[in-house]
Order: sequence, then C-alpha cells, then structure tokens
Amino acid sequence: MEKDIFVKVIPLGGVGEIGKNITAIETKKEILVIDCGIAFPDEEMYGVDLIIPDISYLKENSEKVKGFFITHGHEDHIGAIPYILKQINVPIYGTKLALAIIENKLKEHGLEDTTKLISVNPGSKVDFLENSVEFIQSTHSIAESCCLSIKTPLGTIFHTGDFKIDLTPIDNKVIDIDRISTIGKEGVLLLMADSTNVERNGYTMSEKSIGNTFNRIFRKAKGRIIVATFASNIHRMQQIVNASLENNRKVSFSGRSMESISKLSLELGYLHIPEDMIVEIDDINNYRNENITIVTTGSQGEPMAALARIAFGNHRKIKIEKDDLFIISASPIPGNDKLISKVINELFKKGVDVIYEDLEEVHVSGHAYREELKLMHRLINPIYFMPVHGEYRHLKHHKDLAIELGMEQKDIFILDRGDILEINTDEAKVNGKVQSGTVLVDGLGVGDVGTLVLRDRKHLAQDGLVNIVVTIEKESYSIIAGPDIITRGFVYVKESEELINELKEIAEEELQNCLDNKILEWYLIKANIKKALERYIYDKTKRRPTIIPIIMEI
Repeated sequence: MEKDIFVKVIPLGGVGEIGKNITAIETKKEILVIDCGIAFPDEEMYGVDLIIPDISYLKENSEKVKGFFITHGHEDHIGAIPYILKQINVPIYGTKLALAIIENKLKEHGLEDTTKLISVNPGSKVDFLENSVEFIQSTHSIAESCCLSIKTPLGTIFHTGDFKIDLTPIDNKVIDIDRISTIGKEGVLLLMADSTNVERNGYTMSEKSIGNTFNRIFRKAKGRIIVATFASNIHRMQQIVNASLENNRKVSFSGRSMESISKLSLELGYLHIPEDMIVEIDDINNYRNENITIVTTGSQGEPMAALARIAFGNHRKIKIEKDDLFIISASPIPGNDKLISKVINELFKKGVDVIYEDLEEVHVSGHAYREELKLMHRLINPIYFMPVHGEYRHLKHHKDLAIELGMEQKDIFILDRGDILEINTDEAKVNGKVQSGTVLVDGLGVGDVGTLVLRDRKHLAQDGLVNIVVTIEKESYSIIAGPDIITRGFVYVKESEELINELKEIAEEELQNCLDNKILEWYLIKANIKKALERYIYDKTKRRPTIIPIIMEI
C-alpha cells in the first residue's frame, strides 16, 4: 500500500459531553461528516439558548467536505445544521424522516432553497471517489435510525449512531443484524459506538413494553390525560395514540415542536391515527374530560415548554382540572433533574396525579445497555475501537467493556474534542489536534457570547451592579450634579439608604480629589472611584458587585 494512505477520525463534538455530536472522517481527498448536533446550556450559561460545534477545521478544508451524513433526526445530531450551513454549504444525506425535520428547520432560517437534501433509504449506499457510506437499519427512539458503514481506502469504519437492539420495534423495522454481522465478517478497521448506557447492566426493554403500561393507566384514568414526551419520539407518540383509541379518547397535540412533528409524521406515514380522532387544542373543551388525551412537550421541565406553563398556570389554552392525570414519559437529560422535579412538585401542589419513570414503566431508553453493546462488539469485531456519545466516564467504562471482551488497551482510543485519531497501514495513534470547542447561540447572535460575557453575566447574577453617575464642568473643575448611585441586583435602595449615602460620599470625595489635582483623564477618574468603592463595599458586605462609573461633562 502507498504510504500516503491514511484515515483521520476527528470528533468535533459528542465525546466527553452529552450532545453536540459531530465527527469528521478524513482521507487524502475527502472529508465525510457524521451528524451535526446541538447541546443544551447548563444553568451557568446565563441567557444562552443553544450550543453548537466549532467547525473552523471544516471551513479551512471546505473543498474536501463531501457532505453531512445523518444517523437520525434527534436534536443532538441535527440541531446545529441551520447554523453550520451558513458557514459551509454542502449536501445533507439522510433518511426521509430526518431530512423532513431538517427541512422544517431550514425553512425557519430561510435556507430551504440553498441546501441540497439527498434522501437515502436504510440499505442504500452513497459512493465517492475515495470512500463510500452505507446506511444500515438500526433501532432507537425515533424512526429510521441508521448505523453507518464507511468504506475507506484503509478499511471499514463502522459508526453505530444511537442504537438499541429492539427485536419488537413499533414499526416492525428491526435492526439489520444480518448486514451488521456480514460487515463484521468482512473486517472492520474501527468501531465507533454509542456509550450512553454503558453503565447499565442487562438489556434495554423494548419500546413495545410501554404500550401495556399506557393501556393499564389509561383504563383507570377518570379525567383528561396529559402526556409529556419528546416530540421526536414518534414511536412513543404512536403508543399514546393507540392507548387513547382503545380507551375512547381523542388526541390533541400541544407545543410547537409536538404539533410540527406530529403533523409531519402523519403526512409521511410514520404516525397512524384516524383523522376524526385528532382534536385541535382550541376545541378540547367541546369534549368530556374522560375522552381527551393531550400529548405535549416539556418532558425535561423546560420553563417555556407547554408542560411547565400548564403546571404554573400560565398556559393560554390548557388549565389544570380536578381529575387530570399527568404522565411524564421521558427520563431527565443530565442536568435537567432539578427542572423536571420543580414541575412535578408544582403539579402535585395543584392536586393532580403525576406518573413518571420512578413510579411506573412509562419510559424506556433508546440507548443500548451493556449486553447489547457486547453483542455489537462481537458482531463487528474491530481492529480498533473508539467509544463516542457520552461523558468521559461513559467513554472510560466503554473502553473497560471492550478490554473485558478481549481487545488490547493500545487499540482503544478515548479522544477529546478536536483530537485527531490517525490510522495508517501500520498503526493507529492520536496525532495532533484541530481547533474545536463550543459556539454559543443567544437569540439571533451566534458566537458573539463568549467566556468573558458569560463570566460577566454570572458575576452580575451573583453580586449585582452599581452605577455611579456624576456631571462635572471641565472649565471650573467642579461637580455640577451627583454623584447618584443606581443599583441593580445589589441592595434594595430604601432598606440600605445609609450604605448608599456612604457610597455617594466616598465617590464624591474621590472625584473631588482628582479634580483638585487637575486629573481630567476619564479612565483615571473612573479607576480611582471604582477602586475606592470596591474596597468599601467588600469591607461592608463581603460582596463584589460590578461597579460602573458614568461621568458626563459640560
């Protein structure tokens, strides 16, 4: 083989973190990108809406990028596409459902006419000059999930995507074990596998098992049933619909994403419900409560989603009623536990019943447990292994599992975001790093909020703001008005009048001292006032608010 035959695997997200999944596979002339997802901000990221990956490396090598290859239509795998396409416009390859969800996003961003969406079916292959990508039927918590088999000049890279081995899926589209096994027998250079549930022993329960639980709960319910789940979990939606139909309940969808995806799924034939059994949210009061099911967003306790607005009484169309039964059919994404707990507590306070994962089997995971991961490893039997899709602890446990199955430590690679796993004819090694990281989306701003802005927001949130406003006359070096003190998030002025007056005196004394010494450089005056007030405030309150002197000159 030629010496310049190599494959580079570069995770730009999705390792050492939950979400923001995106990986570049690079050969001499081509780069193929797997997925392009978002992550959600934690509570320290004040005001941030979304986190998207830094794709500087892809932009620098844009002439090599052949496209994005989408494993499935979840936000952590497709959510960043509209933002990324504004930086690098290449074709998107995916199954019909994933592309339909992406197309909706592109319309919102005004990009629907500028992007090439190429639909592929599970089992089909896309060929390029050096590489080819085969989409293989998998099972997950959304229809048409796929594994990817990427043939490179050095050998096959197999990416599981998010998967579980569900032999009784709702749509009867079973994971293609036969094809996966054949690929394994032909030889696999590198396995990249979902690590989310590596800490859980045994097997994931089948999605179908939830149907029995729903039927039992629905039979006993006296009033409306409000079920919160992920809008993208169409199989779960179908089971809620089935239980509703069996118990003579009409179904209404609430929440922007729920309404959008349910409509899309009905049009594409992924969701089956008789037309006369669907009720608009505006019309639910025309029916008896025991004949209504509401399927809603907000299963993560998001403050602006429908479930939280119902719980806290500020939903415009749905008010809590006496016999309402709430079902939360999802488990918290790491970091969202407090949010969902707050919503559950509020619902109980309002006197209604709430059923959630700890009480009943109303949710099953879409990610493989340890025994399913072992089966995938045995079927693929790779030369090298790289765990993906998980925090560092998940990747570490997945590495240990691979060693338990007989792989050598030297052939397993836990990568950080931006690391380059370089494979050539003789060996595989981590060789260098590319620019990577996070880009924060705040409203319409993409990337204009960074570490310094977040630090300031955190500081303001914790200690507040003190403004000192003063007017001086430059000619006579005299104070015309002020200093006035304006505070935000620091102290309540009326209750702290004495402290505010003391701050005014210190500011005036410091300012007068500067004027007496003919110091008229604003930055020096402001620095002196700020330093004097910071010292005094800390001595008195042990707090460090942001102090901003404002000097006006006449």
